Amino acid sequence: MSMSCKDGKPGCLDNGKYVRYTPEQVEALERLYHECPKPSSIRRQQLIRECPILSNIEPKQIKVWFQNRRCREKQRKEASRLQAVNRKLTAMNKLLMEENDRLQKQVSQLVFENGYFRQHTQNSTLASKDPSCESVVTSGQHQHHVTPQHPPRDASPAGLLSIAEETLAEFLSKATGTAVEWVQMPGMKPGPDSIGIVAISHGCPGVAARACGLVGLEPTRVAELLKDRPSWFRDCRAVDVLNVLPTANGGTIELLYMQLYAPTTLAPARDFWLLRYTSALEDGSLVVCERSLKNTQNGPTMPTVQHFVRADMFPSGYLIRPCEGGGSIIHIVDHMDLEPWSVPEVLRPLYESSTILAQKTTMAALRQLRQISQEVSQSNSTGWGRRPAALRAISQRLSRGFNEAVNGFTDEGWSMMGNDGMDDITIFVNSSPDKLMSLNLSYANGFSSVSNAVLCAKASMLLQNVPPPILLRFLREHRSEWADTSIDAYSAAAIKVGPCSLPGSQVGGFGGQVILPLAHTIEHEECLEIIKLEGIAHCPEDAIMPRDVFLLQLCSGMDENAVGTCAELIFAPTDASFADDAPLLPSGFRIIPLDSGKEASSPNRTLDLASALEIGPAGNKASNEYSSNSGCVRSVMTIAFQFAFESHMQEHVASMARQYVRSIISSVQRVALALSPSNLGSHAGLRTPLGTPEAQTLAHWICQSYRVYMGDELLKSSGEGSESILKILWHHSDAIMCCSLKALPVFTFANQAGLDMLETTLVALQEITLEKIFDEHGRKTLCTEFPQIMQQGFACLQGGICMSSMGRPISYERAVAWKVLNEEENAHCICFMFINWSFV
Repeated sequence: MSMSCKDGKPGCLDNGKYVRYTPEQVEALERLYHECPKPSSIRRQQLIRECPILSNIEPKQIKVWFQNRRCREKQRKEASRLQAVNRKLTAMNKLLMEENDRLQKQVSQLVFENGYFRQHTQNSTLASKDPSCESVVTSGQHQHHVTPQHPPRDASPAGLLSIAEETLAEFLSKATGTAVEWVQMPGMKPGPDSIGIVAISHGCPGVAARACGLVGLEPTRVAELLKDRPSWFRDCRAVDVLNVLPTANGGTIELLYMQLYAPTTLAPARDFWLLRYTSALEDGSLVVCERSLKNTQNGPTMPTVQHFVRADMFPSGYLIRPCEGGGSIIHIVDHMDLEPWSVPEVLRPLYESSTILAQKTTMAALRQLRQISQEVSQSNSTGWGRRPAALRAISQRLSRGFNEAVNGFTDEGWSMMGNDGMDDITIFVNSSPDKLMSLNLSYANGFSSVSNAVLCAKASMLLQNVPPPILLRFLREHRSEWADTSIDAYSAAAIKVGPCSLPGSQVGGFGGQVILPLAHTIEHEECLEIIKLEGIAHCPEDAIMPRDVFLLQLCSGMDENAVGTCAELIFAPTDASFADDAPLLPSGFRIIPLDSGKEASSPNRTLDLASALEIGPAGNKASNEYSSNSGCVRSVMTIAFQFAFESHMQEHVASMARQYVRSIISSVQRVALALSPSNLGSHAGLRTPLGTPEAQTLAHWICQSYRVYMGDELLKSSGEGSESILKILWHHSDAIMCCSLKALPVFTFANQAGLDMLETTLVALQEITLEKIFDEHGRKTLCTEFPQIMQQGFACLQGGICMSSMGRPISYERAVAWKVLNEEENAHCICFMFINWSFV
């Protein structure tokens, strides 16, 4: 290109290589870039015509300018992203270095203790019983019980400040020092994308958990969010601030009364009388620490409250340090004594488990901070244009309503009805004006306008040998197996004709359910969804034109790899508007794992515990693997169903509710038995339904058809009998699964690897269609290859991505599909083998 720069013409080539633009031209181009970063050739010519200042520049040069501008923008964004990542990694490195230093100190202290202990045991056989031999770590943990060494205090500001300063020192020694021996949380794998570094206590009184992490919020904002405990701690019923005292150093001392819900109907609720101290350290860090106030400290006392057990909080809290470049490094410590003596012995592991405390409290706080941090950084709306805060408020209302139903506090208007002689189901009734006003029952579309009371039927049961996430997933995906939608979906308020119309036996009376995702948390540990139940007939007129019914549903704890997590399925009927302030009457299930009670008995047990609790996606381990760890797969399930009703029908509705909840219990017991891993394994490795003659025959047909079409053996070391063939096929490393020959093919069989890949069970396998697991590209490939499979008998599919039943992406190197022939040489099904698959 040749272009002269005579007469001072703007926008000319410099030395035949570059176009030199004037500031006015650059300004014009920048303005156009912000309007349209990628203009078409027609648009570029139009720009030249409309902008006289650009008239002497060729369209091709303008195209090059826009390309360069887009490239610079991309580089700027990438540089900004890398700087943010670098800041995060620098902060994480600092955190890990500090943790490493703390662990080194802990190791040195334990080595010293060990030598000290050995020396004393050699000197005297009675030394082991002498309190003077107690370890430095342990004596540090017990010092809050040895109160005589502290000067007497009183309820004056000076006395409270003395307690606060001591609480601060003890909390910091736990958060960053060696006052407590911390061991890694079972099942937690620290990494750049993990929630943070999580640890549980070893050998200290009560239960304790500790977490460190990075959040993209300023320290003052972090402290504000964490102090609002009811907003993130679902078990927290209320926190009342009874007094606030400013301190000379700019901090505040608060006297708090806190109530926690009981997680099951089998235990009383807990309450705490606390002192909370908020202050700033010299290095700019912010500290919020708490402890229980007791009579032994001569501080102000709080009388016990009926129906609550007073629990004890040892020095706990939050250390929040500002990060370079924004954000905060946070250390969280929770340490408390939940008074396990007050619950039945079978539930005591629930109150003695540091793992459960870590999941329910410590990690919940960190997750809330990360969730809000992400919402602030992205600042975009999610799901149907709603604000994330509104969706979190709905989740909170569902969870709170379910907790209120499970606990049935008298100060909220609940009173117990007499039972029918069988005390397996407890019935509570609430007709207080406050309850009805909070539900807006007088004008809610989902409830009858004449409903003036709420009834709750609840029960708890012990489950053996079934992982809570698997059972919960089944209850979520197979509602028709246990639900009578004519009762729970539209609530008993739909019953307004009379007792003769009470639908007590129409189980599974709906066409099907559609799950519509609404929102989920960052790590998918909790999701909010709309359940659309199709074809519901509540009354005779609905039989002509069945209506659709909607439920708001909160689902959490479906990750089998999370140790000690509570699985919940809570739902409430709603109308089609899905208004944020719609009245909600939550019902549902809560399944809490009961630990073996031996957790963290020694640091060396951590790995053993993690492996014992590592239940595969299908939960299909042999029963002998569970025999030694049977305590780890016990759980307690709490069921609570609420109904709005007319007060004159109380006896009839109570009878219906009892019958309904008992039918649910029997359904759950049947499902739990079917999902129990022991039903899928025996000492021989296989038991029904895998050991059935049908399965053995199918395995024989699969291998024989593979040999016919592929000219090779599927099983290199196939056994003699069909039972051995099935056993080898079941343990084959590649995922093998069979599909029916229907218009919409569904899976009829899968080996262990296939169940792991699909993240399902043999019971739930038949609910999964073939098209669900492939992405759009995979479905197109399958449609192209399907005729070849039917005509030629086999096809090889290129590697790609498919999805598990839980929506997780799976990559596979390649896949082979072949037609399975029966004894009459007719096509029985199609078999797929996914080779070298892995979760992405």
